[in-house]
Amino acid sequence: MSLNKSEKQTVVADVAAQVARSQTLALAEYRGLTVAHLDVLRKQARDKGVYLHVLKNTLARRAVAGTPFEVASGSMVGPLIYGFSEDAVAAAKVLSDFAKGNDKLIVKGGAYAGKALNADGVKSLAAIPSKEVLLAQLLGLMQSPISRFARVLAAIAEKRAEPAPAVEAEPVAEAPAAEAPAAEAPAA
Repeated sequence: MSLNKSEKQTVVADVAAQVARSQTLALAEYRGLTVAHLDVLRKQARDKGVYLHVLKNTLARRAVAGTPFEVASGSMVGPLIYGFSEDAVAAAKVLSDFAKGNDKLIVKGGAYAGKALNADGVKSLAAIPSKEVLLAQLLGLMQSPISRFARVLAAIAEKRAEPAPAVEAEPVAEAPAAEAPAAEAPAA
């Protein structure tokens, strides 16, 4: 069923609004996927905050015209599913991960930061850890020197709190006298 002119304009406006909020575009050919597979893919995309849409390529080209994603217009050929995400890696990660488990979904390309990506570029982008993981790693790196310093200070404080080792001095004369009464005690 074809769309009339006003419906096409609505679709282009909707996609253009999503493009304006997005950092990444990932394209994949979905030929041969069943409806059940597409439903699973859409659910994964929703969970990750990815706008996933099957579009006519001419409408997609109109929606990305004049944006940093226009560089991917050359890859917009064939039956494609478009993934847009505000997170820099989410769209690439959703499509790449799904393609690993389903050989009918073929990653074709995309765009990031005004540069066109081929299929390998999208897969490389998908291999980057998520923002939360990167922030956790950064925090760990920042805390590492501080925690080492705190452990060293704790070890020094613990060492100072221990009694100083006794220096051997001349034997005290009272020690043999203390042993003598024990020897004189009657055996029971």
